[in-house]
Amino acid sequence: MAQFTGTTQYYRWFGGLVLTDGAQFLARNGAGWLMDVLASVQSLPAVRAEERQFWTLSVDLEQHSGVVVCTDGGKSGQPERELYRQEIEYTDFPLTEIKLFAFSEAGLGRVVLLPSEY
Repeated sequence: MAQFTGTTQYYRWFGGLVLTDGAQFLARNGAGWLMDVLASVQSLPAVRAEERQFWTLSVDLEQHSGVVVCTDGGKSGQPERELYRQEIEYTDFPLTEIKLFAFSEAGLGRVVLLPSEY
């Protein structure tokens, strides 16, 4: 995933999300459900209020299960604050972990990107 640096195009996703090239690659290659998770909780007050969201999918490859966590990334030296957590009972996602950022951008909406695209 590190081959994605910056983006050449933005892609609209439901729920007001906008995906970069790397996020779109994930969505088109079996992780559309992960983008759906992000989109589905944007209306929760704690998530919606956060301009910069830090998302992590952690996967137990042996159990084929995982957890999706959103934090505020920590601010001004403060510990990260968890905004949302969802247990995933089954996933065939092939990596043990993937991180995504979701930042509010004026005129675009909530942009989802890989850390290497920041």
